[in-house]
Amino acid sequence: MSDPVLSAIICTHNRAGYLGAAIDSLLAQTWDDYEVIVVDNASTDDTRAVVQARCSHLRLHYVYEATLGLSAARNRGTTVARGQILAYLDDDAEASANWLQALYRVYAANPRVAIAGGKVTLALAAGPIGPGLLSENLMGHLGAYDLGDELHYITQPGLTPRGLNYSLRRSFLDSMGGFDLALARVGTNLLSNEELYMTQRALADGWQVAYVPTALVAHNVAPERLHPRWFLRRSWWQGISEFHRERLSGQRRHRWRQLGERLVRGLYKTLKYSFQPAARFENAAYVYGQLGYLSQVLKAPLTAASQRPTPEAASLALKEGNPSS
Repeated sequence: MSDPVLSAIICTHNRAGYLGAAIDSLLAQTWDDYEVIVVDNASTDDTRAVVQARCSHLRLHYVYEATLGLSAARNRGTTVARGQILAYLDDDAEASANWLQALYRVYAANPRVAIAGGKVTLALAAGPIGPGLLSENLMGHLGAYDLGDELHYITQPGLTPRGLNYSLRRSFLDSMGGFDLALARVGTNLLSNEELYMTQRALADGWQVAYVPTALVAHNVAPERLHPRWFLRRSWWQGISEFHRERLSGQRRHRWRQLGERLVRGLYKTLKYSFQPAARFENAAYVYGQLGYLSQVLKAPLTAASQRPTPEAASLALKEGNPSS
C-alpha cells in the first residue's frame, strides 16, 4: 500500500469529552488519500479508550507522547506521519466534510505554499460572559478566524491561520527543524505564537501562506473560556508569547519604548470606551497582556545572569579549548 498524500493529526491532552467528535469529523471526510493520527499527550482521562472505540477504521492510528507540550506532541505526530502534507485539527474542533480536500487542492496547485489554513467558526457553550462583552478581537482569542470567502495569500504574519485549523508542507517543516518548543503550550499555560512565527519564517524564506475559506472548521468553546478571567489570563500569556517570539526572531530593539506606547494606548482606550462594555473589556485585556510582556522583560536580565558562566567555569572551558560565548 502506498503512503497517503496527507496526514491529519490531532494532538490531545485530557479532552476525552470532545475528542470523539473531532476524530469522527476526520473519518467522515469526502476524500480518501489520507490517514488520521491521534497523539495522546500524556493524558490521564479516557483518551485512549475514545480512540480504541474507533480502532476498526484502518486509517486511524494512536500514538502516545509522554513529554507534555503542544510542540512536542506535534513533532511526535510528524515522526510517524507518512504524508507530505500535515494537517492539524484541535481536539475540541470539528472539520467540515471537505476540509482535507480543500487544503490538499491548494498545495497541489501551488508548490510554493508552505502553510495553509481555513475559516473557523465558534460553537459557544453557555457561560458567565454575555455576548455584549465579546468584541471581534476577543472572539479571535477563542479561535474565530474569517478573512472572507475568497482564497488569498497572506503577506502579514499577524493574519496567519489559526492553529486549530492548520496545515504545513512537510518539506518546509523539516527545514524549520520541527515546531519550536519555546513557543508551545505546556499543560495549563496558554503560551502561543507558534503559527505566527512559522508564517514569519515562511514569508522570509520565499514561501507562501494561504487562507482557504472552504477548509472550514467549527471550534467547540468550553464554558470555562466564557469568563472574564479566562480572557485576562489568555491576554497575559499572549504578552509572554510575544516576548518569546521576538526573542526567537531577533526583534529586541526599542522594547521599552514600544512597551510604554502600548501600555499608554491601551489605558487610554480603556478609559475612552468606558461606556462601551465590549470595547472597554477588550482594551483592559490588552493592557493585561502588555503586563505579561513586561513580566518577561523584567525577568530577562535575571535569566541571562543565571545562565552566565562563572569565572571558574569560563577558565576551565578555556583550558579545555572550548571557550564559552
